[in-house]
Amino acid sequence: MFHPDRRVCEAIQLVFAKIRELWSVRQTFQWFRDHDVELPANPIQGTRLVWKIPSQSLIRDILCNPFYAGAYVWARRPVTTLLVDGRLEKRQSAMRSAEDCRVFIRDHHVGYIDWATYEENRRMIRRNSVNWEGDESTTAIRAGQGLLVGLVRCGHCGRKLHVRYWGGRGTNARYLCKGDYDDGGQYCIGFGGSSVDRRVGQELLKVITPLGVEASLRALEELSAGDVAQRTALSRKLEQLMYEARKAFEQYDAVDARNRLAASELERRWNEKLEEIEVIKQRLSSLDAQRYSLSKEEEIRIRSMGDRFAEVWQNNHCPSTFKKMILRTAIEEIIVRTDQDKKSLELVIHWKGGAHTQLAMERPRSAMETATPIEALEIIRRMAVRYGDDQIASVLNRRGYTTGKGNRWNQTRVATARRNHSITGQKRALPDLERVSLSQAARICGVSHRTIERLVETGLLRCEQVTPRAPWEIHRSDLDAAPIRRIIDHLHRTGKLILPGGCTEDQLALFTENAGKDNARYHE
Repeated sequence: MFHPDRRVCEAIQLVFAKIRELWSVRQTFQWFRDHDVELPANPIQGTRLVWKIPSQSLIRDILCNPFYAGAYVWARRPVTTLLVDGRLEKRQSAMRSAEDCRVFIRDHHVGYIDWATYEENRRMIRRNSVNWEGDESTTAIRAGQGLLVGLVRCGHCGRKLHVRYWGGRGTNARYLCKGDYDDGGQYCIGFGGSSVDRRVGQELLKVITPLGVEASLRALEELSAGDVAQRTALSRKLEQLMYEARKAFEQYDAVDARNRLAASELERRWNEKLEEIEVIKQRLSSLDAQRYSLSKEEEIRIRSMGDRFAEVWQNNHCPSTFKKMILRTAIEEIIVRTDQDKKSLELVIHWKGGAHTQLAMERPRSAMETATPIEALEIIRRMAVRYGDDQIASVLNRRGYTTGKGNRWNQTRVATARRNHSITGQKRALPDLERVSLSQAARICGVSHRTIERLVETGLLRCEQVTPRAPWEIHRSDLDAAPIRRIIDHLHRTGKLILPGGCTEDQLALFTENAGKDNARYHE
């Protein structure tokens, strides 16, 4: 039967209530410690109960003891007798599960929880343990950004996928199935987590969005009630202290006043109880002062969140721990497979209750697959010495290169690639007094682009390029050379371009005033 002290029963019930709320033995222990809520303990058999802040092992013992689930178990840690060096020694074996004990009587008495809840709690504790053998995935709810940790299972080998965090801040989740990697092989499946989390989250929203109004009403109840569990525990403790104070007073009042040795000790005990009562009253008063009453506007806002549950889910202020709790409440596990080319993912969501949902999506590519091509990086490295990011992007696009993610180049993406690979450069081209481009050479000489091109084609004017399709680099001193100046001066006087070999052409369209008629094309 239950303990006759109601405070004892409510304290034990609070442990089981908090494990269902926090989903972790350690988080439950931290709640009791942070709120100074005591639990009863019986350190030595036959002595009275002692109230104290629980340890983590005490919380675990309560949750793992089948007695609290209404079962009678005997020989959980059987003792075996061995002959060691001619002497008999008794050794206690490891803790057995309730079903494997010599005596196991289910539903033997009324428990604090039923057997199904006890088994679910035990599975939760086993999944959360990093030392548990047989489960490749650590599934305790933590603050990482990977929402599907502990839910994803490989459809090829059946292992649980584990998560790794990478990136500049170490917050980008990547799910991996280790396959035969430990034996010198390679990973079975690996993919980025953000897009998969987002896709599964969309399916979850379709299922739970109708329950948003109910969730908002529950939130209103909890906000209005405040921390009821802590207040109830303190109230029970206050009642017990008041009883103990009255008892101490009665003992002090009954003692002979002339017996000062006994009277002073009993008076000290009475005063200690009175001081403890005052401390508990102050803590209850502070809790009452911290209670926050919701205004009408806040109630309307919380109710509206139920109608806009998708916006709440996608908001950056929604903690990932809450999202994980919701996902694990609704989803049993997710089976994921890749196609033969490893370009797409096939997911099967197993919902709690037996329903299934099949999804197909493009497999998120890894950083190696989305890396900038080596040829593009070489062009960036060579051109960044003088040219700006905008000119580099133009050359890369004309040569048919794309970014690692398949996008066209622009000034921002070139700057990002330079930063990621520690390439020094600038947004705009640096001025160079010794070398000019095709357009600058035409403007200096007062002719069209085609005239400069003809001079280069005949070999009279020297031209350089960092890479094909990059801007021409013409030395300014070459434009002032005597042969070039004679040809240009003759063109200005007669309107005809005379090149070596006696070739003359009508070049009226090559003058500066008519050059606008030409398409100022960029030389390839």
